[in-house]
Amino acid sequence: MFDLRELERAHGIVGTAVPPTPAHAWPLLAERLGTSVVVKHENHTPIGAFKVRGGLVYLERLKREQPNSPGIISATRGNHGQSLAFAARRHGLRATICVPHGNSVEKNRAMRAFGAELVEHGEDFEAARDEAVRRAQFEGLHMVPSFHPDLVLGVATYALELFRTAPDLDVLYVPIGLGSGICGCILARDLLGLKTEIVGVQSAEAPSYALSFSAGTVVTTETGNTLADGMATRIPVADALAIIRKGASRIVQVTDDEIAAAVRFYWADTHNLAEGAGAAPLAAALQDKARNRGKRVGLILSGGNIDFDLFRRWVGTDAAVAAETAMA
Repeated sequence: MFDLRELERAHGIVGTAVPPTPAHAWPLLAERLGTSVVVKHENHTPIGAFKVRGGLVYLERLKREQPNSPGIISATRGNHGQSLAFAARRHGLRATICVPHGNSVEKNRAMRAFGAELVEHGEDFEAARDEAVRRAQFEGLHMVPSFHPDLVLGVATYALELFRTAPDLDVLYVPIGLGSGICGCILARDLLGLKTEIVGVQSAEAPSYALSFSAGTVVTTETGNTLADGMATRIPVADALAIIRKGASRIVQVTDDEIAAAVRFYWADTHNLAEGAGAAPLAAALQDKARNRGKRVGLILSGGNIDFDLFRRWVGTDAAVAAETAMA
């Protein structure tokens, strides 16, 4: 797909707006997991999530190759849209973002604050995406997909940073939404010639990639009713699935209660805010606690954009406390 020189160039593009994010070894998390652990803090980017990297690389190419583009449009549950709005503002481009009704109020506010025109349409991501495609054709806008090689290249820059900081990781847990994050980790690992096992993480309420990984072909689900909105995917991307099946060892499914407990653990052990998808790798690593004894574990905290009401519900509810007790 790409070579190391291209990944380094992408890192330079990202670096004009996003300083390298930290990778910390937290002692309390290590005690909880019973092994050495490193957390890559993509919740520390200017939009609070890893997606900003992909948007910067994608729009740098678009602006270079189509300097007269009238603007872009895309669909999102939040972080992809923030990424594009952030990058579009830097390039002087109009950005229209379609979201489903009931989308995160705070993510919607953030996208508007970065300059995007927000369109609410449909009941889920797929309906919002269909509306974005329709508007792109009607208004002559450039449709930015949620998965694209340039997006993968951009987000792979966080994995480049992580692997150069911690090249001795035995296993790395990565959340899966539409797949750019885990595909970026696979790309960086392979280009650096490392042997780190990469494990995908999905919600048990939206397991389309997990089901597809097992079946060896795209499997869709009727609903994606997880509260971890960054993983609420019903229809996998075939190209992403092919990369994941080749480069990841397996996909772990975690429940919303396990994710809620992991959000709580991140807050208690590191004082970092994690959104549902960002906390999911920790939930998966806790499932694998016995399996990982003696290994060096990496966790991608992919974002911290969680609505305050959901954070309060997940951190303070009996469900979170019960899950914490069960996982202890």
